[in-house]
Amino acid sequence: MKNHIREPSAFTVAVTPRFDFLSEDYATLFAESSASAFQHPMWLDAIYRQLVPQLKIDPLIVTVRDAVDGRLVMVLPLLRRRYRGLRTIEFADLGVSDYVAPIASDASIEIIATDPFVCRRISAVLKPFDMLRIRKLRSPSKAVQQLFGATDCSEMSMGAYAGPLASDYTAWRSNNLTASYRKELDKKSRQLHRKGQVEFHCTTDAAAIEATFVKMREYRRQRFDSGDLLQDQIYFDFYLDIATRAHATLSRVYSVAMDGAPIAGAMCLSHKGSLLIVLTGFDHDSYKSQSLGSLIFEMIAKHSISVGDRELDFTIGDEPYKTLFGAQKSPLYQIVRSGSISGAIAGVAVQRAPWIKGLAQRFAG
Repeated sequence: MKNHIREPSAFTVAVTPRFDFLSEDYATLFAESSASAFQHPMWLDAIYRQLVPQLKIDPLIVTVRDAVDGRLVMVLPLLRRRYRGLRTIEFADLGVSDYVAPIASDASIEIIATDPFVCRRISAVLKPFDMLRIRKLRSPSKAVQQLFGATDCSEMSMGAYAGPLASDYTAWRSNNLTASYRKELDKKSRQLHRKGQVEFHCTTDAAAIEATFVKMREYRRQRFDSGDLLQDQIYFDFYLDIATRAHATLSRVYSVAMDGAPIAGAMCLSHKGSLLIVLTGFDHDSYKSQSLGSLIFEMIAKHSISVGDRELDFTIGDEPYKTLFGAQKSPLYQIVRSGSISGAIAGVAVQRAPWIKGLAQRFAG
């Protein structure tokens, strides 16, 4: 049941378990916001439509609208979860989203955050909870802290990595890869091509996308004992759904074949000139000497430049290979707010302990 609350304010606040992320008003809001690809209409639609019900998690979606014309000005896509008995509130992340953000323009966030009635009502509709934790923020925004009634924002132990692309592939390679690494990759590429006919494709056919995902899951299974989300059918279906439904608007799937047989694949998200690498998988055992993982990143960069992308984003995780391609580390932040004594105790533990074990297994194949 939707709960509307009115105050002597320029805005109205509502909380609901259901929201149409594919609606025109959300699409307009998202386009005007500085939110990431992980808040894209199709991404959040898939999270709430597929992952949330199958994982038996309670959705908690807060909307803020203009009190006069009803125009949507902000959405907070949240979840209620229980961890060892603790009632927690968090962003709709579920391990698949690398960046979180309120969906609103920067100007709207600043205005809403200074409206005491709105902030008080947001706080009211979130209760009861023991702990509120908002992770993977790209900025230590005071305004975002005010929205959630938080007084502290700390830097996470793990950062994100992205680097600029150029209009010319050769120039990008020269400016971002060292001479020794370029020489090494050239050598590995020659070795790979001597093994047979190598084909690299940006795949749009649904059957070919699914075949790529099946092979990625197989190759990742060979490398990881546990913790790889792609081995879970619920998550496999989520990623595949995005890859097939959103290939023309958000998702980009790459495939590398040797003599017609797939040997590597990658799923990326394309958003506002940035290409975010989300999943990779490759035949490590057969092509270990050829550094196939590094070669597919170089192939992706070349294609990205050819279609006009301006940034290659390796997203979250401190794996050393990212800097070899010119990616620079940027910090991520988290907000933790307690709603009870037990939540305050748990909040201290959350900030001191590693927040996701084996995160890199989602990313690297």
